[in-house]
Amino acid sequence: MKSFFEGHIWPLRNKMFRMVLLWVKDRDVAEDVLQNVFERSFERENELQGHPNLVGWLVKSLKNESMMYFRKSGRTLTLDGLEEMPVQETVSEEVTDRVSQVMQLMENLPLKQQEIFQLREVEGLSYEEIADYLEISLEQVKVNLHRARKSIRNQFINQTTS
Repeated sequence: MKSFFEGHIWPLRNKMFRMVLLWVKDRDVAEDVLQNVFERSFERENELQGHPNLVGWLVKSLKNESMMYFRKSGRTLTLDGLEEMPVQETVSEEVTDRVSQVMQLMENLPLKQQEIFQLREVEGLSYEEIADYLEISLEQVKVNLHRARKSIRNQFINQTTS
């Protein structure tokens, strides 16, 4: 029989990794941050079983752990150097190029818009799930996603017409 951690937290590891990678911009650091959150969640497994918003707790823990890393290292959180997300090889080259362009354009967005865009367009979460995970209102999710999409669309159009 699977433990609570194996059944409910471990399956979220890929989504959590992509999210923390978006924030810290370094694969090794992202793995360390995720490992620390997994350790903490494993230790608090009994407490988390009854938690009303487990994924929200995990996201908040990832954010806190990321911020602790930045404080300890003396680095500041910037939007530079977002690594490209891997794209499946079965996708056409044109689609791959467009996805890469969109990911690069996403770097120019404010962090909150980046998070929401990532959760909605890459992770496929619903507006309600995003609001719960980030502990913001549904309206904030909609407004930030609209602004992110509009900004990326405008940047994309400006790139193609230049």
